[in-house]
Amino acid sequence: MVIITAGMIGVGKTTLTGQIADHLGTKAFFEPVGENPVLPLYYKDPKEYGFLLQIYFLNKRFAMIKKALSDDNNVLDRSIYEDALFTRENNAEGNITDTELDVYLKLLDNMMNELTQMPKKAPDLLVYAETDFDTILYRIKKRGRDYEQFENNPELESYYYKMWTAYKQWFDEYDVSPKMKIDLQKYDLEKAGNIDIVLSQIDDRLAEIRK
Repeated sequence: MVIITAGMIGVGKTTLTGQIADHLGTKAFFEPVGENPVLPLYYKDPKEYGFLLQIYFLNKRFAMIKKALSDDNNVLDRSIYEDALFTRENNAEGNITDTELDVYLKLLDNMMNELTQMPKKAPDLLVYAETDFDTILYRIKKRGRDYEQFENNPELESYYYKMWTAYKQWFDEYDVSPKMKIDLQKYDLEKAGNIDIVLSQIDDRLAEIRK
């Protein structure tokens, strides 16, 4: 089984990924954020570094999904399937030119075509995590990464809101694999007992898929 998780920054996706992997006794592939040299530059000057950031992420996520689809069982924290969501939003914000978007989309299309040649062509399940927007902002502030902080930066807060909204449509349109939605506001993973409820929901969905 290959499971991918998706959702806004601050939603609790990384914690969820680790818990799913532990529960299933398999490997977790985590999104390369801490070692990303471009991300802090992007937050300072998105118009200068928008295209470079998306190419950086695309390269990393392509390598991760190929490895994940080649292994027997694993859980992937964010994936190539949602990468274009960020690139299109950066284009809409004026951070990426139309020419750069066209180059990116052609490269992405080539990569997706290559994935269809692999023995396992797609994940078995997408687990999409969501909360309301105020909770997203609270959790971003709480985890304290300097370059993510939006206080006194209304443009960044507006970007977060646009991404939060865009993710809802992305999930509705996603059709690469079976999918499910997890409410990490109702089932806050920091509260005792909630992780067992969430993992039980995932087990039930996997049971449906296996039938």
